Amino acid sequence: MAETPPPDDCDPKVEALVNELIGRVADKWTMIILEVLAEHGELRFTQLARLVRGVSQKMLTQTLRQMERDGMVTRTVHPVVPPRVEYRLTDLGASLGAAFCGVWLWAEDNLARVEAARTRFDSR
Repeated sequence: MAETPPPDDCDPKVEALVNELIGRVADKWTMIILEVLAEHGELRFTQLARLVRGVSQKMLTQTLRQMERDGMVTRTVHPVVPPRVEYRLTDLGASLGAAFCGVWLWAEDNLARVEAARTRFDSR
């Protein structure tokens, strides 16, 4: 499938943001964290680590930092010993998750077709 070029009058900053977000959303951890926080609300780091199966502590930390930088999550540090850190989606993060909800719907609608295509391909 050929990539559609942006319109000539496209703001280069918008184009750069779209390219960054596509790369980030293609990163499975961002989408999974968006989904987990949307489903559970505010969570402590340890709770997120337990719910986002398979993610390393380093990758979870890196992904959350990038999401915080982009305004998708807020990080709250409570001044207790040991420190308690909680994360929650911002409106911006929730809207990104909603925007990509269509991918889930597409996957539901086309799961059998994709599996059949893979079976055909693998049997060659």
